[in-house]
Amino acid sequence: MPLNYAYEKRLQVGYIGAGEHSYRHILPCLRYAPIELVALADHNTDRGLAVARHFGARRFYPNHKALLAKEKLDALLIVVGPDAQGRPRYPEIAAEALTAGLHVWIDAPPCASASDIRTYTDACLRSRHYIMTGFRRMFAPAYVKAKELITRPEFGKAVGFSLRYPLAFSKDASFLRFVHPYSLLVYLFGEAQGFTLLRSEPTGAMTILLRFREAVGNLVLTGAPAARDAWERLEIFGTAGWVAVEGAAQVIFQSYGSGAPRDREDPLGPEALAPRVWQPDFTAEGHLDGGLFMSGYVGCLRHFAEQLLRGEPPRYGNLIEMLHIMTAYDKILTAQEGAWVTI
Repeated sequence: MPLNYAYEKRLQVGYIGAGEHSYRHILPCLRYAPIELVALADHNTDRGLAVARHFGARRFYPNHKALLAKEKLDALLIVVGPDAQGRPRYPEIAAEALTAGLHVWIDAPPCASASDIRTYTDACLRSRHYIMTGFRRMFAPAYVKAKELITRPEFGKAVGFSLRYPLAFSKDASFLRFVHPYSLLVYLFGEAQGFTLLRSEPTGAMTILLRFREAVGNLVLTGAPAARDAWERLEIFGTAGWVAVEGAAQVIFQSYGSGAPRDREDPLGPEALAPRVWQPDFTAEGHLDGGLFMSGYVGCLRHFAEQLLRGEPPRYGNLIEMLHIMTAYDKILTAQEGAWVTI
């Protein structure tokens, strides 16, 4: 795993936003990606200057317009809070950066509706530059491992899944967190073809039955108050085995075996059919930043930088996936219970 200084070539980037989320979860990841932090901008000057010094930015600006006007960069990373209505503020800022000739990385959710994707698309086409949204579950090591496992011959063909996620349905902007579990399903199975759903009005719990090209399954949103405490859990069922991911950390894989009946005197079964388990060891000296990796942010930012340095567009979190994910979000917001909805 190369560290920032070990890369021969690094992407020259500016950064917009010096809030707590940036400080805790995004900026520390730059130590592990081929990214050179050239300049940082934030409307809070005292905070912004402190964060810029801490993470080694060469220059600070009080707003993004000044940064865009004065810096010569390869890309811009944008991590800013929502507006007063809870809507992401990325479309306008990202479009300005793309028009200025920069590639752009934004945190998820990318916008409030699929209609906002047009702003990104127009700017990308005009500037011939790329945008990527940080759908971090596409890069979380536990889910990357799960995706690798379901391609193995001993797993067979993925035919079903169940994903539990702590979220309550709401018509307000808080439901934009739906993009996190759904982006994981897109990463694993591609674009969904359609869905039907049932809601629990008192709690906001929701079960969504989704059909993908080869797999069908359910996305269970736990509703309140479980949304505060329940862990996310993924199970994937194949024709020859199954995979489970607990809390986006522990991965379990088991083959079904030959199909022969188990020995009644050995109910635990033979060792050859025992499940295999992977889980992180955060006590190891080399894994003190394990949370940054397990969240998926390190992999996400590294993918963005490495793809651009190769002259290639991002494979994940790109405009096509952004449009599909936000289209699914819009349709789930307005879907009638029990009706089949095509995406």
